[in-house]
Amino acid sequence: MTTVPSLDRIRVGSAPDSWGVWFPDDPQQVPWERFLDEVAEAGYSWIELGPYGYLPTDPARLTDEVNKRSLKVSAGTIFTSLHRGPSVWESTWEHVSQVAALTQAMGAKHLVVIPSFWRDDKTAEILEPSELTAEQWAHLTKGMERLGHEVKETYGLDIVVHPHADTHIDTEEHVERFLDSTDSDLVNLCLDTGHYAYCGGDSVKLIETYGERIGYLHLKQVDPEILADVVSNGVPFGPAVQRGVMCEPPAGVPALEPVLAAAQGLGVDLFAIVEQDMYPCEPDKPLPIAVRTRKFLRSCGA
Repeated sequence: MTTVPSLDRIRVGSAPDSWGVWFPDDPQQVPWERFLDEVAEAGYSWIELGPYGYLPTDPARLTDEVNKRSLKVSAGTIFTSLHRGPSVWESTWEHVSQVAALTQAMGAKHLVVIPSFWRDDKTAEILEPSELTAEQWAHLTKGMERLGHEVKETYGLDIVVHPHADTHIDTEEHVERFLDSTDSDLVNLCLDTGHYAYCGGDSVKLIETYGERIGYLHLKQVDPEILADVVSNGVPFGPAVQRGVMCEPPAGVPALEPVLAAAQGLGVDLFAIVEQDMYPCEPDKPLPIAVRTRKFLRSCGA
């Protein structure tokens, strides 16, 4: 009989993303009450806030809603375009402050930071070059350090930057350049295993090489056959998701067992939040997948 490892440093949760939620308000998405009911029914105890405004933004009301379902909040999420320089700081901070205040009020300790897209995820329009200039890299790294400092000082939260397809922090080369150019006291990483694989990276290698910079995990897999077609045809991320490039584990890559084992080996408590991009999807689709995924992760010891 195979002994299942005890991954006692890994705190598993899920997110609105796994219910096909990408936007604060969209008729194609399930109502927030249904998301909360079903994420609890599927066996998760931790959630992320998702797009700001999808869940109630009044802390007292949201606290009541999550408490009655025995849920807790692990993080909020923000989008930034700090590579554009100091001119975007004020508008960035206005957005960050809203999300960070709610995140803090919910007792969470992390703010997931996603860089802005260089290609529109709906229309495929090229918004700006996919490679940053040296000046833009400096704006990006210094801006993230400033953000990390201000968020910590003002809200007591740690920022974790999320490498993401169709953004400027995506491939192994870009992720390593970003980590090597930023202060670990101010900025760490939310490693999304699916996005990193989507962009050609090896999650286990990253954890083993930059373990002290891994502050948070998103668990996700990609379908290698669909990904190969997406890459060869230059398909943008949004249409790629509609093709099913992000798939239900354990059907895709990377294998999650070695990723979780490597994360456990860091010897620190880490959130591992399941995110299976499915926007848009039929409302009855997410719950059975969520139940099966939670069962699979338990079989891995998480």
